[in-house]
Amino acid sequence: MKKNIIIFLFVIVGAILIRYGYSLITNFLQGKAMMNKPAPSVTVQEIQEESVIRNFEAPGRVVSKYRVDVLARISGYLQKSYFKEGDFVKEGQVLFLIEPTEYSNAANVAAANVKNLTAKLVYAEKQLARSAELVKKDYIAKAQYDEMLSNRDSLKAQLASAKASYNDAQRNLGYTNVKSPVDGKVGIINVTVGNYVSPSTGALTTINSTNPIYVTFPLDSKDFQSLASSDGDANKNRKVELIMSNGSKYPLKGVQDFQDNKVDTSTGTVTMRATFENPDNALIHGEFVTVKLYANKPVNVPVAPVTAVLENQAGKYVYKLDENNLPQLIYVKTGEQSGHNWIINEGLQKGDRIITEGLQKVTPGKPVKIVTEEEMQKIKTEKVTK
Repeated sequence: MKKNIIIFLFVIVGAILIRYGYSLITNFLQGKAMMNKPAPSVTVQEIQEESVIRNFEAPGRVVSKYRVDVLARISGYLQKSYFKEGDFVKEGQVLFLIEPTEYSNAANVAAANVKNLTAKLVYAEKQLARSAELVKKDYIAKAQYDEMLSNRDSLKAQLASAKASYNDAQRNLGYTNVKSPVDGKVGIINVTVGNYVSPSTGALTTINSTNPIYVTFPLDSKDFQSLASSDGDANKNRKVELIMSNGSKYPLKGVQDFQDNKVDTSTGTVTMRATFENPDNALIHGEFVTVKLYANKPVNVPVAPVTAVLENQAGKYVYKLDENNLPQLIYVKTGEQSGHNWIINEGLQKGDRIITEGLQKVTPGKPVKIVTEEEMQKIKTEKVTK
């Protein structure tokens, strides 16, 4: 039994040694094959700079220029509404009627008081004029004249107060017609007809202006610095385009006319705003869009062919040749696309040499054979014919 166990162990150890030896031989043969394998042919291009108008994308939100809560300015029962939810209304258009009887009666009383005091004042003025003549001839005492003068002045003051009360009553009567303060689209009716309303009730409805309309968007602080350095003092009135949520392009271009004076420390962005004409009301308050912001002035930036930039899970990269013409994998950060090139934000600069064709067989640190584009085309043709 013991002998059988020893034999079994020897067999296992022998199998392990054979497998290990086979692995060593295989690796040796593969390494030798790799050494004998010719270097892959590649084309190389030197990084150049291009004068471009930079553009930056950011998520944006449509915001009404005016968003106004319609409030009751007096107390009373809501008697009528003259619109439907979602209607477009004009500035000054009557939206609601608050029961006007109480305020109409108050205005009538105030008007009657004005008329009464006006009549009294007219009579007092005539009496004062007569007494002025009489006092000159000593037909009446000076004290009597002074009394008439005081009465006239008192009536003047009472009439001024009555007129103020009348104007106030008329103002309150006017508030029974609740009017739209701006042009725009009416939202949901929050208080329906028949309810008692007052200034403390809150918004009866809300109106969002629609034309023109704002789009606000946060721009990354790094992009903002790039934009500011390229434009210099021309820091506004930049062209803006919109991509709608369904992928379509908004037909009208806007103008970036505002930027905040600080960086949001929680997001690292600068809030910016653009204004758009919205004649067909295609843009709706609260809608999310993609903003494309263009610089005012061109700037020289390094560019690389789109075909030379590869991508893996870690990001975009290129094969850059070092001083020994050996390829090195370099990760880059790209901006927007300019024709057939990527704008390079980080990783490359003017004069760097990168591989543009033959990338599939390139191994970092391994020699490559640099050929011209004509030679590369010839190699491709020969492969096809074979």
